Amino acid sequence: MTSTGGNETVSTSKTQAGKTPAEKAAAEPRPVTDGEYLLEVDDLGKHFPVTAGVLRRQVAAVKAVDGVSFSVRKGETLGLVGESGCGKSTTGRMIMRLLDPSFGKITFEGQDITKMPQRRLRPFRRDLQMIFQDPYSSLNPRKTVGAIVGAPFRLQNIEAEQGVKKAVQEILELVGLSPEHYNRYPHEFSGGQRQRIGIARTLALKPKLIIADEPVSALDVSVQAQVVNLLEDLQDQLDLTYVVIAHDLSVVRHISDRVAVMYLGKIVELADRTDLYERPMHPYTNALLSAVPIPDPAQRGERRRIRLQGDVPSPLDPPPACRFHTRCWKAQDICRQVEPPLVELSPGHQAACHFPENTTVSATDAVAKAAVAPGAAPAGDAGAASAADSAE
Repeated sequence: MTSTGGNETVSTSKTQAGKTPAEKAAAEPRPVTDGEYLLEVDDLGKHFPVTAGVLRRQVAAVKAVDGVSFSVRKGETLGLVGESGCGKSTTGRMIMRLLDPSFGKITFEGQDITKMPQRRLRPFRRDLQMIFQDPYSSLNPRKTVGAIVGAPFRLQNIEAEQGVKKAVQEILELVGLSPEHYNRYPHEFSGGQRQRIGIARTLALKPKLIIADEPVSALDVSVQAQVVNLLEDLQDQLDLTYVVIAHDLSVVRHISDRVAVMYLGKIVELADRTDLYERPMHPYTNALLSAVPIPDPAQRGERRRIRLQGDVPSPLDPPPACRFHTRCWKAQDICRQVEPPLVELSPGHQAACHFPENTTVSATDAVAKAAVAPGAAPAGDAGAASAADSAE
């Protein structure tokens, strides 16, 4: 493979210049105004049928996503993290309507797009775009960069003011590439440059929401920092909203405003980035954070590594009640009998656990209080009433 120019194009934010990755991660979160919600997901799920026999009858279902709820405000970045197979990418593809949900509701800019037919959904494609994980397979090797980035204009029948070629060249410059790359093919670029081409295609129609599915996992560590900085710069310049799907907690901490942790098809914790990393409540989140590498040997020796026992259960037959109880060191009988709802245990911090850490309130206590005094239910506690009903 040949790399155009031999090196990656470095994109450095003015506010991040001169800082190490550790200093950037420790920086204050980017302020997000309390604007209206751009995206709302309510009890969203996807069950893939498993068939057998000559008649191909359904005998089981893979519960890839089994009821997730969250909201994303305009200009915000929500990180979606978890182990491989927990349902992160499936959730992102359902939001994009690349997969049809089995149940639940997706609301974009106040409009329900859950079951909207493709004909009516077509205009929404301008505002909903996706960055795919693999920069090699997501680009057509037979098309030039100009044809790839210019495809959204053709598919949506949009005429650029100064022509499609000029618009594409401006977008290439925006993502750190040269206008001269317009007539070149994907095989002539390195991995980081290919991902920039994918980002350029995503930006062609000036979307409002971008689903970034593992945008840097296939790249070298040095290139990852460049792409993450590019995404942050583009968000500030173009007023973008992100849902970033990743398993690298260091990347999520750097780019996200809020973080949702998924386990076996469900969200087990949702909180502000700083609050979640400094005061995690769910045992699964604590186990994930204990595995994050620490560059300082002194600090590394002070931290206790939590090693989970056993394998992740199969989504074909998930454990009853709390799905994490088969691997949790705090599990008791109630964890095997009653599913803990995702409720707000502290301002802006939601967790689904009967015995959370860094707090004295459990999910069941919060639901019980909300059931006794509905008016005192925490703000933003979506679905608390229905969770209380199911707990009874």
